[in-house]
Amino acid sequence: MDLTSSFVKAVPAAVRRRYDWAETRNAAAVIASTAPNAFSELIQVLRSFRILATDITDPGKNESAIPKRLNEAFREVGWREGTHSTVVESVLTLDPYGPAGETSQVETRTTIVNAGGYKIDNVKERIVLDVEWHAKDGNLYRDVSTYRALYDAGVIDAGVILTRSQQSIRELSVSLGRPSGFKTTTTTNLEKLHPQLQRGDGGGCPLLAIAITSRCYKP
Repeated sequence: MDLTSSFVKAVPAAVRRRYDWAETRNAAAVIASTAPNAFSELIQVLRSFRILATDITDPGKNESAIPKRLNEAFREVGWREGTHSTVVESVLTLDPYGPAGETSQVETRTTIVNAGGYKIDNVKERIVLDVEWHAKDGNLYRDVSTYRALYDAGVIDAGVILTRSQQSIRELSVSLGRPSGFKTTTTTNLEKLHPQLQRGDGGGCPLLAIAITSRCYKP
């Protein structure tokens, strides 16, 4: 699948320069046009976000401090954590047979599938967004496949994954004196997500991938 670049026009240059971007099906333009308030709030969160040195150097913080701060920022502007549940039900309606004395329909309902729910970090209008800073890379496959299913069901208009640039954050970690940080390549990052976008794993769902880079670092 050919990737698109509507984010070049949709996202202010000052914000765009601080992150790495990738998208399918003109996702940024879709979000900006179908959910302008949500898109404006997304840009607001990206504009104000900064990496602190302690996010990289303090043990354990690379896994929790940044996603927590980002999710709180989305909460403050109106986004909410949400769960999409899928239930498939069969309804059998039997028509009455007059000669047998039947006068009304008989309805039988049977639940065929109850797939439970999928929790999404941030939901606003018909846009979903997950923060995948330093989790297992399997989360990316789960996010993409879920977004595709929700889009096919007519539930959402687009999905956003906010992750990190593996190379850029790794170099920042080394420069800040933590050479052991971010060495593994089996965690969530744009380099892992990019092939999924190119393969078209998201189907018809417009997907916007935003990667935090060292350009977000605040000394």
